[in-house]
Amino acid sequence: MRILLHTCCGPCALYPLRTLRTAGHDVTGFFYNHNIHPYQEYTRRRDAVLRMAELEELPLIMRDEYDLEGFLANVAAQPDRRCSYCYASRLRATAETAASGGFDAFSASLLYSRYQRHEEIRELGKQIGQEMGVAFNYQDFRPGWQEGIRLSKELGLYRQQYCGCIYSEKERYLPKAKTA
Repeated sequence: MRILLHTCCGPCALYPLRTLRTAGHDVTGFFYNHNIHPYQEYTRRRDAVLRMAELEELPLIMRDEYDLEGFLANVAAQPDRRCSYCYASRLRATAETAASGGFDAFSASLLYSRYQRHEEIRELGKQIGQEMGVAFNYQDFRPGWQEGIRLSKELGLYRQQYCGCIYSEKERYLPKAKTA
């Protein structure tokens, strides 16, 4: 199958990419991560994806758009729903690109992370895929977590310390209040 793989970052894409290729799939990467904050973090992740694609000889479609305002407009009233918006917006962009590009299916490197909501991603992917007329290729890539970390370190790729949005940055870096 020709699969379009949404790549949230270089390190998280390595294991899914290699797994899909080992299964005989023709994989193209797709970078669209409009809500990474701050902008310097966005550029680090974008540049790491470009480097990974070069090292892995991965064809890559870049949708190099930074839209913090759009993200905030969609989640500020309900920040606890931000992950759902984030998943849906990136999966929808990937499915649209896959459908218009004649791909057989699309998937996401989000499925590699132990920190993401896999069932929600799976359901959104299936729903959006049906709407767009392109299959969502769900695969649980979490068993390769340590392998992906090892590979990314070997390749010297930038490894981020939080999910990416302004809210996850706050959760990562704001000192937690001590409880009595």
